[in-house]
Amino acid sequence: MSQELDLRGYFQIVRKRSWLIVLIVVLVCLLVGVYSAFIKKPVYEASTKIVVNQKSTQSDVNQLDLNQINTNIQLINTYKEIIKTPAILDRVVTNYPELKLSAEQLSEMVNVSSVNQTQVMTVQVQDTSYVRAAEIANAISDVFQKEIPTIFNVQNVSILNKASIEPLTRPEPVAPNIPLNMAIGFIIALMIGVGLSILLEYLDDTIKTEEDVKQILDMPTLAMIIKVGQEEKATETPRSQASTIPKRGERNHGTISK
Repeated sequence: MSQELDLRGYFQIVRKRSWLIVLIVVLVCLLVGVYSAFIKKPVYEASTKIVVNQKSTQSDVNQLDLNQINTNIQLINTYKEIIKTPAILDRVVTNYPELKLSAEQLSEMVNVSSVNQTQVMTVQVQDTSYVRAAEIANAISDVFQKEIPTIFNVQNVSILNKASIEPLTRPEPVAPNIPLNMAIGFIIALMIGVGLSILLEYLDDTIKTEEDVKQILDMPTLAMIIKVGQEEKATETPRSQASTIPKRGERNHGTISK
C-alpha cells in the first residue's frame, strides 16, 4: 500500500511540475537540433576492400584447401591490427606527405573490419572532407598491399575496390545523425526534468494543503483562510460600503417599532 502511495505521489509531483519538464525538453531538443544542423561539421566516410591470401604451394594451385581458407579467415583479425600499427601508418606518412597527418592521427581516423567472417577486409576512413577521406583510405590500402608480404608470408594481396575520389552522386555525411541526436537529447532532457521536479518538491518544506498538516503536524484542520485576489476585492468592497455607509448629505433613517 505504501509503495502504491509513493508511486502516486511521484505521479502527482510530475503532473504538478509538468510545465518545467516540458520547458527543459523543448530547450534541450532545440539546442541539440541547432548544434547538429548548423554548428557540428558533417563527417563523411570513404572505404576500400582488401582480400588477403597466404602463398599457395604448387600442389594446392588446382585444388581447394578448406583448411587454408579457414586459416586465412582467422588471420584477418591479425591483419586488421597490423593496418593500424606504425609499420603501415608510418609508411603512409612518409609516402604521402601531402596528407599532412601523423601516424597517431591516421590511427584515430581509420577503422578496419571484416565482412561476415570472410577473407575480405574493409578499410573505412572518416573525415570532414569526402575527397580527403577517400585519399587516405586508398593510401593506406596501397601501402598495406606493398608492405604485408615483408611482414607475413603472403603474396596474394588484392584491392577489390578503391574509394572513388569523385563520386557520381554527392555522398551523404555519416555524422551528425540529427534524428538520433534529437532522440538522445529528448530522453536525457526528460530524465533531467523529472529528476529536477522531484528534487524541488522534496526541498520545498512549506505547508500548502490539509494533507500536509495531517502528515507533518498530525493534527486535524479546524479552519482555512482563503486568499482573496485583487479582482475579488475590487468587486466586493464597493457593495459592502454602499450598504453600510450613507452618502454625503443624507441621513441614516431607521424604523422604530413598538
